[in-house]
Amino acid sequence: MTHSVSKRLQVLQPDQEMTEIQRFARRERVTVGEWVRRALREARTRQPVNDPEAKLKAVRKATRYSFPTSDIEEMLNEIEQGTSQGGSSGFDGASDRR
Repeated sequence: MTHSVSKRLQVLQPDQEMTEIQRFARRERVTVGEWVRRALREARTRQPVNDPEAKLKAVRKATRYSFPTSDIEEMLNEIEQGTSQGGSSGFDGASDRR
């Protein structure tokens, strides 16, 4: 079994901000520490996983390809027409049966 090691983080806040954080924590019925941990987790999830250069490289690579495209409404209409004319979705579940 593994145990995670906790580290202490000290953050200095102006009185007004600290009062506001305490109010938020009370409203959610958690300690200030727990409220801050949740806020930090949420902030971390909003950060990009990959660095921007890697994303730009992937976008540049993708622009070299030529995929068929169409207006979204036109594609949806074609899908609907195929479905209403008894067209197959291409999946009948047979590959899942053994």
